[in-house]
Amino acid sequence: MRTVRIALCQINPIVGDLEGNVRKIAGCIERAEEYQPDIIAFPELAISGYPPEDLLLKPRFIQDTLAALREIQECTGDAAVVVGFIDKRYDIYNAAAVLQNRKIIDVYHKMHLVNYGVFDEFRYFQKGGRYPVYEMGDVLFGVTICEDIWYADGPASIQSLSGAELIININASPYHIGKSGLRKKMLSTRASDSSVIIAYLNTVGGQDELVFDGQSFIVDQNGEIIAEGKQFEEDLIVADLDLEAVFMKRLHDPRRRQQSIAIKQDMIEKIYVPGRPASLERGRLDSLGMSCGNAVSRDVAPDAEEEVYRALVLGTKDYVRKNGFANVCIGLSGGIDSALVAAIAADAVGAKNVTGVFMPSQYTSQESRDDTKELARGLDIKLLEVPIVSVFEAYGEALRQSFEGMAADITEENLQARIRGNLLMALSNKFGWLVLTTGNKSEMSVGYATLYGDMAGGFAVIKDVPKTLVYRLCRWKNMKEGRAVIPERIMTKPPTAELKPDQKDTDTLPPYEVLDPILKLYIEEDKSLEEIVSLNPGCRADNTERVVRMVDFSEYKRRQSPPGIKITPRAFGRDRRFPITNKYRDKI
Repeated sequence: MRTVRIALCQINPIVGDLEGNVRKIAGCIERAEEYQPDIIAFPELAISGYPPEDLLLKPRFIQDTLAALREIQECTGDAAVVVGFIDKRYDIYNAAAVLQNRKIIDVYHKMHLVNYGVFDEFRYFQKGGRYPVYEMGDVLFGVTICEDIWYADGPASIQSLSGAELIININASPYHIGKSGLRKKMLSTRASDSSVIIAYLNTVGGQDELVFDGQSFIVDQNGEIIAEGKQFEEDLIVADLDLEAVFMKRLHDPRRRQQSIAIKQDMIEKIYVPGRPASLERGRLDSLGMSCGNAVSRDVAPDAEEEVYRALVLGTKDYVRKNGFANVCIGLSGGIDSALVAAIAADAVGAKNVTGVFMPSQYTSQESRDDTKELARGLDIKLLEVPIVSVFEAYGEALRQSFEGMAADITEENLQARIRGNLLMALSNKFGWLVLTTGNKSEMSVGYATLYGDMAGGFAVIKDVPKTLVYRLCRWKNMKEGRAVIPERIMTKPPTAELKPDQKDTDTLPPYEVLDPILKLYIEEDKSLEEIVSLNPGCRADNTERVVRMVDFSEYKRRQSPPGIKITPRAFGRDRRFPITNKYRDKI
């Protein structure tokens, strides 16, 4: 049987940490070599981290990444190493180097640059125009980068029609709900249509708003997944690939012969890559300690709540760790949003590194006091109590003359939130804690948050999590733990900001089970008011119009909020970009 052994190194690089990324890559090469692979691969822009954004406008940064590539080059031996980096010719390219025995064998340039959603590659890179196919002994393989594989007639198709039996596709593909299934469906189709094995390698880790979920996999010529890496964790996936099976399938597919005639041979470059010594006798993967081999994990796939929760934990952990913080603090109110953020933080950085800060006012209920204490006990986090009654009274006295003759209104409500924001930032300054904000996507969408108050902080953990999903995540967390780490009453009592007597969120907003579907259709799917009403028979037109107006008017607030983790197909910030100064209004 004609086989090739491949090792996919699913790593978590840090943007700009060239020395650290080189050490990680060199260490992974050494570890992978224990399995005697023919090919070792690393993700897209593994050397620089992804996305490097405007670091790419710094010539020194580009030179330093090229120097880092030369360091990695010196770590290579008989195995061909594919690694993502920034190449410089007359312009710069998102590139993959093929290295072996301390030499650069070839460089592939990404052809299909991404410029939608969170991506902005046209801003930085020139696109490639070569279709190399690498010949290593009796093995022909191609290399592509991320978006290249999403085109049915793209580089992978041309490489396969030119003889490549294996396509290595290196990626930095960020997570959102449902993305994993979409990738697998698409790549299964690509592999089956081209009668080629595709090794899909994705990076993993949090980078500002983005979370990369890893979950690399190998799909065979029939579209079947034969090996799969872990989700949200670094991993090494090693597999022996049956190339003879690819050849046999192609023998029975006369369509390929007709298609290959149409390929202009001057488009294709055959690049020779020396193979491992013919005398090499390799052990079976299971005898070398690699239990997965060609087998796919048959464990039950995670449900949506588990997947989102793990994404939030990884995004929080990496934002805190990669930015040099050790401890975080959270304003705890006795409500469900701050409870979820506290649970995520405890899992991300360890309970001993989390401090909850309870800041009661004259409007804080006994229930909120009791629930906050029970939550802190359940999560085993530290709890500080800093009352704001006297501070609020001092603010009132300072403003008494200016506000004379005017009734109390939302101004006084926002003052309480801003006092709390100030106290959290004071603790952050004094102790070096990162403040995690607790606003969810539903609230951020309609502006139900106080600028310089509860929006004040360094990282917005659940900024892209709708309120109805907040409840589901809390219930999942309790089920996972087998106990109520988040008190049951927090999940059943009506949500309230407790900034005035008997206040409820529904005083200002529709119920969240009504609000969230409207927001999804308007924000994530760009539906018109008329379409939203028609798709939600129980939703009144005036209610929908009011919600949409609140979304539009709150853009200036969102622009000033901390970065938060993207988990939906369209998040605020780098994903959904609307002008603050904007007079256009949709009407029914």
